[in-house]
Amino acid sequence: MMAASKPVESQSGSGFPRWQLALLVGTPIVLGVGAVYLWKRNKTKDTPGKSNGERTTPEGSANPVQGQGGATNSPSLPSILPLDRAQGAKNKGNKYFKAGKYEQAIQCYTEAIGLCPRDNQTDLSTFYQNRAAAYEQQMKWTEVVQDCTQAVVINPRYIKALFRRAKALERLDNKKECLEDVTAVCILEAFQNQQSMLLADKVLKLLGKEKAKDQYKNRDPLMPSPQFIKSYFGSFTDDIISQPLQKGEKKDEDKDNEGEVAEVTESSGYLKAKQYMEEENYDKIISECTKEVESGGKYTAEALLLRATFYLLIGNATGAQPDLDRVINMEDANVKLRANALIKRGSMYMQQQQPMMSTQDFNMAAEIDTRNADVYHHRGQLKILLDQVEEAVRDFDECILLRPDSALAQAQKGFALYRQAYTGNSQSQVQTAMDGFEDIIRRFPKCAEGYALYAQALTDQQQFGKADQMYNKCIDLEPDNATTYVHKGLLQLQWKQDLDLGLDLISKAIEIDNKCDFAYETMGTIEVQRGNLEKAIDMFNKAINLAKSEMEMAHLYSLCDAAYAQTEVARKYGLKPPTL
Repeated sequence: MMAASKPVESQSGSGFPRWQLALLVGTPIVLGVGAVYLWKRNKTKDTPGKSNGERTTPEGSANPVQGQGGATNSPSLPSILPLDRAQGAKNKGNKYFKAGKYEQAIQCYTEAIGLCPRDNQTDLSTFYQNRAAAYEQQMKWTEVVQDCTQAVVINPRYIKALFRRAKALERLDNKKECLEDVTAVCILEAFQNQQSMLLADKVLKLLGKEKAKDQYKNRDPLMPSPQFIKSYFGSFTDDIISQPLQKGEKKDEDKDNEGEVAEVTESSGYLKAKQYMEEENYDKIISECTKEVESGGKYTAEALLLRATFYLLIGNATGAQPDLDRVINMEDANVKLRANALIKRGSMYMQQQQPMMSTQDFNMAAEIDTRNADVYHHRGQLKILLDQVEEAVRDFDECILLRPDSALAQAQKGFALYRQAYTGNSQSQVQTAMDGFEDIIRRFPKCAEGYALYAQALTDQQQFGKADQMYNKCIDLEPDNATTYVHKGLLQLQWKQDLDLGLDLISKAIEIDNKCDFAYETMGTIEVQRGNLEKAIDMFNKAINLAKSEMEMAHLYSLCDAAYAQTEVARKYGLKPPTL
């Protein structure tokens, strides 16, 4: 159901999650399944002299940013002898260090610290940092932090000391201060060192997961916008519970009048829930379904599935799973109900990062209902998320075979073929895929998803003007789809570097749907890159309150924590990354 909310990045990609790097760096950010970038700069790369090797050796001199921390001036005659003696003790300590004799090295570095004149700041910071390196080999993390802190007090931009302290703080489970140090390192190194980037990524993920685990289970359930709910149900074609209320559902003798909307008169909680659904009175659906289930009514299976679906929509997977399990295990229930429950449970498992269990559910759904187009459509989306593009194309083909008029499946197959060609660096296949999109929008001119996915591919190919036209088509077809405005806003940033227009469009998305978490998240990311960190944090917090899964909330907390770390680094060290 890619049109209803922001798409999800694939799970098996290598390198850094771009959503985190963009926060720290102002590098390109992917905000959809297609590559929708702010613009391309500061790409992470391995640079000679800035290797990924561990920084474990002591040093002969400090490695500060030039001009910082009080470089040593020519000492006065009385201080030459003490400094020479300190350097000699340090050199002796380095020999012990290289020989693996860390206790003797520590004694020598301690002697050097004691002998070093206090006005030789650069040398003194080096001696503290070297002793910290020896403590690190002994896994004495508290001592490492103490000595690195002494080095950083003397020289606030001392990269080796900051990074060594960050690693020690991680070992001491002080993630907040670890993140601040490694953020400072990333900025000082211009985001060119993979080792510090990896540590930042790791700590952000851990912080996000910790906060989301506590917060998500205590959150107040929040119903998504009507547009989101309608888009969600629109991604199913074989879903009994999303079909309009039929007179045939009311009384058996009225089945001749199928197709006409019924006026519910019997006391069925499920039928009342369906009527509320048509009226977009979504908040009453779960309670009416509960009445049907508790009374053991004839629509118990349908009520369980509808209740589970709305539990999923409000982000309550714990409430949804028992209902889905019951429907799946009802062997006498309509097979389409059971298959639909399997699709939804499989999608839930994918949100919970359990791809094996997700795949099992989709495969079981295909076994029990071989001609259910929804199974292949949604399994195809799962395969895209798992970077199994060839299998995704086969599933979309099967869906199209069963439902040739399925515009969504056609559009998503087109995008899968494009991704396959793009990642394979085949320009001829890329062109074939782009021609395929032209055919899709010609055959299905009222499918907004076709234009949206084509626009993402066009943006990849830097055909910005045509991408903009495709987004305009989307807006003409679905003027209430907030996500389209966000993507169009991002396009203005990459295409014209027009911040004002981009932000206006994203603000329009929020005006249309004030529950569009994607819009708040995107606005927050842009504000980080503009240097407006407080506003960014406010935007991320709004998105957090709208998160639809624990995994999504963890991702948003990571963004927020990275922005907060930047505010602390700016306050402590006066360091800021490049801004837009």
